[in-house]
Amino acid sequence: MPFTYDYPRPAVTVDCVVFGLDDGDLKVLLIQRADKPFAGRWALPGGFVNMDETLDVAARRELKEETGLSCDYLEQLFTFGEPGRDPRGRTITVAYYALIRRAEHRIQGGSDAKEAAWFSLHELPSLAFDHDKILESAHKRLQGKVRYQPIGFNLLPLKFTLTELQKMYEAILDRPLDKRNFRKKILSMGVLERLTESQEGVAHRAARLYSFSKAKYADVVEHGFNFEI
Repeated sequence: MPFTYDYPRPAVTVDCVVFGLDDGDLKVLLIQRADKPFAGRWALPGGFVNMDETLDVAARRELKEETGLSCDYLEQLFTFGEPGRDPRGRTITVAYYALIRRAEHRIQGGSDAKEAAWFSLHELPSLAFDHDKILESAHKRLQGKVRYQPIGFNLLPLKFTLTELQKMYEAILDRPLDKRNFRKKILSMGVLERLTESQEGVAHRAARLYSFSKAKYADVVEHGFNFEI
């Protein structure tokens, strides 16, 4: 049976901040809106939550519909509910952030997104709604969490060099790291697998490849290890 309520009910949306790495440059995935409000403006992928779906399901659905992406690492970030944030009416959004390996995914605008494209965090267009605040919050969360959990490996290829690993951390933290100290610390953690393979097709001396070992990480955590960069 239908229900009646004494109070008005706000609409609920989800928005996704998707980070990817491009040769040491941290980028975010944006969509160009096809519909009003803010038609033609760039925004975060997202949309309204259906009555029969959870927030997580809604976030993954909207991301798939508007960009073609499916993400392994997707985490709820924060709830944004400032009155007036959406000119269509009272709207509360639950924001998420995701980490992907860009080379493994092809993006394509769909649904109510005219286009989907990657932008450097240092060269962003003007964003619709309050998406600049959401993006800033997601970046700060990523900067904090990447220092005490190995989530950054979700941005790297499965096989990577120590230089690529360091560039990833430098891109996220937005500051340089001492090469010698970084390598000494990351190798001493015992969470990397040193592979027999080396880089291919490079003009300089080929560097050794490594991979992140979930098994080793789980083992050291069980023995009281704290991951900290």
